[in-house]
Amino acid sequence: MAGSLTSVPGVAVGHAHDLEALTGCTVVLLPPGATVGVDVRGGAPATRETDLLRPTAMVPHVDAICLCGGSAFGLDAAGGVMRWLRAQGRGFEAGVARVPIVPAAAIFDLGIGRADRWPDTAMGEAACRAASTGPVAEGCVGAGAGATVGKLLCPAAAMKSGLGSSALLLPDGTTVAALAVTNALGDVYRDGTRAIIAGARRPDGGFAGPAALGSGRLPGPGEHTTLAVVVTDAALDKAGCQKLAEMAQDALARTIRPVHTPFDGDIVFAAATGARPTPGLLHLGAAAADALAAAIERSVLLATSLGGLPACGERASYAGHVPHPANKH
Repeated sequence: MAGSLTSVPGVAVGHAHDLEALTGCTVVLLPPGATVGVDVRGGAPATRETDLLRPTAMVPHVDAICLCGGSAFGLDAAGGVMRWLRAQGRGFEAGVARVPIVPAAAIFDLGIGRADRWPDTAMGEAACRAASTGPVAEGCVGAGAGATVGKLLCPAAAMKSGLGSSALLLPDGTTVAALAVTNALGDVYRDGTRAIIAGARRPDGGFAGPAALGSGRLPGPGEHTTLAVVVTDAALDKAGCQKLAEMAQDALARTIRPVHTPFDGDIVFAAATGARPTPGLLHLGAAAADALAAAIERSVLLATSLGGLPACGERASYAGHVPHPANKH
Protein backbone atom coordinates (compact mmCIF):
# COMPACT_ATOMS: atom_id res chain seq x y z
CA MET A 1 0.00 0.00 0.00
CA ALA A 2 1.59 3.27 -1.12
CA GLY A 3 0.68 6.93 -1.39
CA SER A 4 -0.76 9.36 1.13
CA LEU A 5 -3.76 11.66 1.58
CA THR A 6 -2.54 13.88 -1.24
CA SER A 7 -2.89 10.95 -3.65
CA VAL A 8 -6.44 12.29 -4.07
CA PRO A 9 -6.16 15.02 -6.73
CA GLY A 10 -6.78 18.53 -5.45
CA VAL A 11 -6.02 17.75 -1.79
CA ALA A 12 -3.13 19.55 -0.04
CA VAL A 13 -1.76 18.89 3.46
CA GLY A 14 0.34 21.21 5.61
CA HIS A 15 1.95 20.89 9.03
CA ALA A 16 3.16 23.36 11.63
CA HIS A 17 4.55 22.39 15.02
CA ASP A 18 6.51 23.43 18.09
CA LEU A 19 8.96 20.64 18.93
CA GLU A 20 9.91 22.24 22.26
CA ALA A 21 6.31 22.28 23.48
CA LEU A 22 5.64 19.05 21.52
CA THR A 23 2.42 20.18 19.91
CA GLY A 24 1.26 21.23 16.46
CA CYS A 25 -1.46 21.26 13.88
CA THR A 26 -2.15 19.72 10.49
CA VAL A 27 -4.45 21.21 7.89
CA VAL A 28 -6.14 19.34 5.04
CA LEU A 29 -7.06 21.80 2.28
CA LEU A 30 -9.91 20.48 0.15
CA PRO A 31 -10.79 21.47 -3.42
CA PRO A 32 -13.92 23.63 -3.92
CA GLY A 33 -17.17 21.67 -3.70
CA ALA A 34 -15.91 18.94 -1.35
CA THR A 35 -18.47 17.32 0.94
CA VAL A 36 -17.56 16.09 4.43
CA GLY A 37 -19.07 13.86 7.09
CA VAL A 38 -17.88 12.89 10.56
CA ASP A 39 -18.16 10.02 13.01
CA VAL A 40 -17.43 10.86 16.65
CA ARG A 41 -16.98 7.63 18.59
CA GLY A 42 -14.86 8.51 21.62
CA GLY A 43 -16.27 9.71 24.92
CA ALA A 44 -14.11 12.84 25.32
CA PRO A 45 -13.94 14.76 22.02
CA ALA A 46 -12.62 18.30 21.52
CA THR A 47 -14.21 19.64 18.32
CA ARG A 48 -15.28 22.69 16.35
CA GLU A 49 -17.90 22.99 13.56
CA THR A 50 -18.76 19.29 13.50
CA ASP A 51 -22.52 19.87 13.90
CA LEU A 52 -22.74 21.50 10.47
CA LEU A 53 -21.52 18.23 8.92
CA ARG A 54 -24.83 16.56 9.72
CA PRO A 55 -26.73 15.69 6.53
CA THR A 56 -29.59 17.98 7.63
CA ALA A 57 -27.35 21.02 8.18
CA MET A 58 -27.50 23.84 5.63
CA VAL A 59 -23.87 24.35 4.61
CA PRO A 60 -23.15 21.92 1.74
CA HIS A 61 -19.35 22.13 1.37
CA VAL A 62 -16.21 22.31 3.48
CA ASP A 63 -13.01 24.20 2.67
CA ALA A 64 -10.54 22.54 5.04
CA ILE A 65 -10.18 20.24 8.04
CA CYS A 66 -7.86 21.16 10.90
CA LEU A 67 -6.35 18.62 13.31
CA CYS A 68 -4.69 20.12 16.39
CA GLY A 69 -2.76 19.38 19.52
CA GLY A 70 -3.29 21.38 22.69
CA SER A 71 -6.68 19.95 23.66
CA ALA A 72 -9.52 22.49 23.37
CA PHE A 73 -6.99 25.35 23.51
CA GLY A 74 -5.52 24.17 20.22
CA LEU A 75 -8.80 24.58 18.35
CA ASP A 76 -7.79 28.25 17.96
CA ALA A 77 -5.62 27.07 15.06
CA ALA A 78 -8.77 26.66 12.98
CA GLY A 79 -9.23 30.44 13.16
CA GLY A 80 -5.90 30.88 11.44
CA VAL A 81 -6.95 28.43 8.73
CA MET A 82 -10.13 30.47 8.24
CA ARG A 83 -8.13 33.68 7.98
CA TRP A 84 -5.84 32.17 5.33
CA LEU A 85 -8.77 30.77 3.34
CA ARG A 86 -10.57 34.11 3.46
CA ALA A 87 -7.53 35.75 1.88
CA GLN A 88 -7.80 33.18 -0.92
CA GLY A 89 -11.46 34.07 -1.53
CA ARG A 90 -12.68 30.71 -0.21
CA GLY A 91 -15.75 30.17 1.93
CA PHE A 92 -19.51 29.87 2.15
CA GLU A 93 -21.25 32.80 0.47
CA ALA A 94 -23.25 34.44 3.26
CA GLY A 95 -24.26 37.58 1.40
CA VAL A 96 -22.18 40.19 3.19
CA ALA A 97 -19.12 37.95 3.50
CA ARG A 98 -17.60 34.62 2.58
CA VAL A 99 -17.21 32.41 5.63
CA PRO A 100 -14.60 29.64 5.31
CA ILE A 101 -15.87 26.34 6.70
CA VAL A 102 -13.20 24.57 8.76
CA PRO A 103 -14.24 21.70 11.04
CA ALA A 104 -11.54 20.91 13.59
CA ALA A 105 -10.68 18.38 16.27
CA ALA A 106 -7.92 18.22 18.86
CA ILE A 107 -5.87 15.69 20.76
CA PHE A 108 -4.73 16.11 24.37
CA ASP A 109 -0.93 16.44 24.28
CA LEU A 110 -0.46 18.78 27.26
CA GLY A 111 1.13 15.99 29.33
CA ILE A 112 4.26 15.86 27.14
CA GLY A 113 6.51 18.77 26.26
CA ARG A 114 4.92 21.92 27.72
CA ALA A 115 1.40 22.47 29.01
CA ASP A 116 1.45 26.25 28.55
CA ARG A 117 1.85 26.38 24.75
CA TRP A 118 -0.53 25.06 22.12
CA PRO A 119 -1.51 25.71 18.48
CA ASP A 120 -2.91 29.19 17.81
CA THR A 121 -4.12 31.17 14.82
CA ALA A 122 -0.56 31.91 13.71
CA MET A 123 0.25 28.21 13.66
CA GLY A 124 -2.93 27.47 11.70
CA GLU A 125 -1.91 30.02 9.08
CA ALA A 126 1.60 28.59 8.98
CA ALA A 127 0.23 25.12 8.30
CA CYS A 128 -1.79 26.51 5.37
CA ARG A 129 1.27 28.25 3.93
CA ALA A 130 3.19 24.99 4.21
CA ALA A 131 0.44 22.95 2.52
CA SER A 132 1.51 20.92 -0.48
CA THR A 133 0.06 18.37 -2.87
CA GLY A 134 3.27 16.36 -2.57
CA PRO A 135 3.65 13.27 -0.36
CA VAL A 136 2.53 13.93 3.22
CA ALA A 137 5.31 14.27 5.80
CA GLU A 138 4.80 11.61 8.49
CA GLY A 139 6.00 10.84 12.00
CA CYS A 140 6.27 13.42 14.80
CA VAL A 141 5.03 16.32 12.69
CA GLY A 142 2.03 18.64 12.78
CA ALA A 143 -0.77 17.43 15.02
CA GLY A 144 1.27 14.29 15.69
CA ALA A 145 4.17 16.15 17.33
CA GLY A 146 2.93 15.34 20.84
CA ALA A 147 1.03 12.10 20.17
CA THR A 148 1.63 9.10 22.44
CA VAL A 149 0.12 5.63 22.85
CA GLY A 150 -0.02 2.88 25.45
CA LYS A 151 -0.92 4.82 28.62
CA LEU A 152 -2.77 2.13 30.56
CA LEU A 153 0.03 1.62 33.10
CA CYS A 154 1.18 5.23 33.53
CA PRO A 155 2.20 8.08 31.21
CA ALA A 156 5.92 7.36 31.71
CA ALA A 157 5.45 3.79 30.44
CA ALA A 158 3.86 5.01 27.18
CA MET A 159 5.49 5.25 23.75
CA LYS A 160 5.84 8.03 21.22
CA SER A 161 3.47 8.03 18.28
CA GLY A 162 2.77 10.54 15.52
CA LEU A 163 1.01 11.01 12.22
CA GLY A 164 0.72 8.55 9.35
CA SER A 165 -0.92 8.45 5.94
CA SER A 166 -1.75 5.90 3.25
CA ALA A 167 -3.79 5.48 0.07
CA LEU A 168 -5.49 2.79 -1.99
CA LEU A 169 -6.33 2.74 -5.69
CA LEU A 170 -9.53 0.78 -6.40
CA PRO A 171 -9.84 -1.36 -9.57
CA ASP A 172 -12.06 1.26 -11.24
CA GLY A 173 -9.47 3.99 -10.68
CA THR A 174 -11.08 5.59 -7.60
CA THR A 175 -8.65 6.69 -4.88
CA VAL A 176 -9.31 6.33 -1.16
CA ALA A 177 -6.72 7.82 1.19
CA ALA A 178 -6.35 8.28 4.93
CA LEU A 179 -4.38 10.27 7.49
CA ALA A 180 -4.22 9.44 11.20
CA VAL A 181 -2.94 11.13 14.36
CA THR A 182 -2.72 8.32 16.91
CA ASN A 183 -2.79 9.48 20.54
CA ALA A 184 -4.51 6.46 22.06
CA LEU A 185 -4.94 5.24 25.60
CA GLY A 186 -4.57 1.69 24.28
CA ASP A 187 -1.86 -0.21 22.43
CA VAL A 188 -1.43 -0.23 18.65
CA TYR A 189 -1.52 -3.65 16.98
CA ARG A 190 -0.54 -4.68 13.48
CA ASP A 191 -3.75 -5.04 11.48
CA GLY A 192 -4.85 -8.66 11.15
CA THR A 193 -2.52 -9.99 13.88
CA ARG A 194 -2.21 -9.94 17.65
CA ALA A 195 1.26 -8.38 17.45
CA ILE A 196 1.70 -5.12 19.38
CA ILE A 197 3.65 -2.46 17.51
CA ALA A 198 3.64 0.16 20.26
CA GLY A 199 2.06 0.23 23.70
CA ALA A 200 2.41 0.20 27.48
CA ARG A 201 5.85 -1.06 28.51
CA ARG A 202 6.77 -3.26 31.47
CA PRO A 203 9.86 -2.38 33.57
CA ASP A 204 11.89 -4.89 31.52
CA GLY A 205 10.96 -3.01 28.33
CA GLY A 206 8.53 -5.64 27.04
CA PHE A 207 4.90 -4.90 26.25
CA ALA A 208 2.41 -5.30 29.09
CA GLY A 209 -0.36 -6.17 26.62
CA PRO A 210 -3.88 -6.93 27.87
CA ALA A 211 -2.54 -7.36 31.42
CA ALA A 212 -2.21 -3.56 31.58
CA LEU A 213 -5.99 -3.35 31.87
CA GLY A 214 -5.64 -4.92 35.32
CA SER A 215 -3.22 -2.29 36.60
CA GLY A 216 -5.97 -0.46 38.45
CA ARG A 217 -4.95 2.91 37.04
CA LEU A 218 -7.83 5.18 36.08
CA PRO A 219 -6.76 7.43 33.17
CA GLY A 220 -7.44 11.14 33.27
CA PRO A 221 -10.44 12.40 31.28
CA GLY A 222 -9.80 13.60 27.73
CA GLU A 223 -6.11 12.68 27.64
CA HIS A 224 -6.29 10.28 24.72
CA THR A 225 -7.63 10.62 21.18
CA THR A 226 -7.10 9.29 17.66
CA LEU A 227 -8.01 11.71 14.88
CA ALA A 228 -8.37 10.65 11.26
CA VAL A 229 -9.28 12.07 7.87
CA VAL A 230 -10.37 9.85 4.99
CA VAL A 231 -10.69 11.37 1.50
CA THR A 232 -11.89 9.94 -1.80
CA ASP A 233 -12.22 11.42 -5.27
CA ALA A 234 -15.62 9.72 -5.65
CA ALA A 235 -18.88 11.68 -5.53
CA LEU A 236 -20.78 11.42 -2.24
CA ASP A 237 -23.36 13.61 -0.53
CA LYS A 238 -23.06 14.48 3.16
CA ALA A 239 -24.98 11.37 4.24
CA GLY A 240 -22.64 9.23 2.14
CA CYS A 241 -19.61 10.89 3.70
CA GLN A 242 -20.98 10.24 7.17
CA LYS A 243 -21.40 6.56 6.34
CA LEU A 244 -17.91 6.45 4.89
CA ALA A 245 -16.56 7.89 8.16
CA GLU A 246 -18.50 5.28 10.14
CA MET A 247 -17.10 2.42 8.07
CA ALA A 248 -13.56 3.83 8.21
CA GLN A 249 -13.81 4.00 12.01
CA ASP A 250 -13.61 0.18 12.00
CA ALA A 251 -9.88 0.62 11.40
CA LEU A 252 -9.46 1.93 14.93
CA ALA A 253 -11.04 -1.21 16.38
CA ARG A 254 -8.76 -3.34 14.20
CA THR A 255 -5.54 -1.63 15.30
CA ILE A 256 -6.05 -0.04 18.74
CA ARG A 257 -7.02 -1.92 21.92
CA PRO A 258 -8.86 -0.75 23.91
CA VAL A 259 -10.44 1.97 21.79
CA HIS A 260 -13.49 4.28 21.89
CA THR A 261 -13.19 4.42 25.67
CA PRO A 262 -14.70 7.11 27.92
CA PHE A 263 -11.23 8.69 27.97
CA ASP A 264 -10.65 8.86 24.19
CA GLY A 265 -12.03 11.49 21.81
CA ASP A 266 -11.79 9.33 18.68
CA ILE A 267 -13.04 11.10 15.54
CA VAL A 268 -12.98 10.25 11.82
CA PHE A 269 -13.73 12.84 9.15
CA ALA A 270 -14.56 11.64 5.64
CA ALA A 271 -14.42 13.89 2.59
CA ALA A 272 -15.40 13.38 -1.06
CA THR A 273 -14.13 15.66 -3.83
CA GLY A 274 -16.69 14.43 -6.38
CA ALA A 275 -14.27 14.18 -9.30
CA ARG A 276 -15.33 10.62 -10.16
CA PRO A 277 -18.55 8.60 -10.00
CA THR A 278 -18.85 6.51 -6.87
CA PRO A 279 -18.18 2.77 -7.09
CA GLY A 280 -20.58 2.35 -4.15
CA LEU A 281 -20.24 2.77 -0.42
CA LEU A 282 -19.60 -0.93 0.15
CA HIS A 283 -16.32 -0.77 -1.77
CA LEU A 284 -15.38 2.73 -0.61
CA GLY A 285 -15.99 1.95 3.06
CA ALA A 286 -13.99 -1.28 3.00
CA ALA A 287 -11.10 0.49 1.26
CA ALA A 288 -11.27 3.42 3.67
CA ALA A 289 -10.93 1.10 6.68
CA ASP A 290 -7.93 -0.62 5.08
CA ALA A 291 -6.24 2.68 4.21
CA LEU A 292 -6.85 4.07 7.69
CA ALA A 293 -5.53 0.92 9.39
CA ALA A 294 -2.32 1.31 7.39
CA ALA A 295 -2.12 5.02 8.29
CA ILE A 296 -2.45 4.20 12.01
CA GLU A 297 0.36 1.64 11.76
CA ARG A 298 2.57 4.17 9.97
CA SER A 299 1.85 6.79 12.64
CA VAL A 300 3.71 4.67 15.20
CA LEU A 301 6.26 3.01 12.91
CA LEU A 302 7.53 6.37 11.63
CA ALA A 303 7.54 8.14 15.01
CA THR A 304 10.80 9.09 16.71
CA SER A 305 11.77 9.27 20.38
CA LEU A 306 10.75 12.60 21.93
CA GLY A 307 9.78 13.90 25.35
CA GLY A 308 11.59 11.09 27.13
CA LEU A 309 9.45 8.41 25.45
CA PRO A 310 10.79 5.85 22.99
CA ALA A 311 9.34 5.09 19.57
CA CYS A 312 9.24 1.63 17.98
CA GLY A 313 12.87 1.65 16.90
CA GLU A 314 14.22 2.65 20.32
CA ARG A 315 12.00 0.60 22.63
CA ALA A 316 14.62 -2.03 23.49
CA SER A 317 17.10 0.59 24.71
CA TYR A 318 14.57 1.81 27.28
CA ALA A 319 14.39 -1.54 29.13
CA GLY A 320 14.88 -0.97 32.84
CA HIS A 321 13.85 2.68 32.59
CA VAL A 322 10.12 2.07 32.81
CA PRO A 323 8.62 2.94 36.22
CA HIS A 324 6.31 0.38 37.78
CA PRO A 325 2.69 1.64 37.87
CA ALA A 326 2.76 1.34 41.65
CA ASN A 327 5.46 4.03 41.74
CA LYS A 328 3.29 7.10 41.29
CA HIS A 329 5.07 10.24 40.14
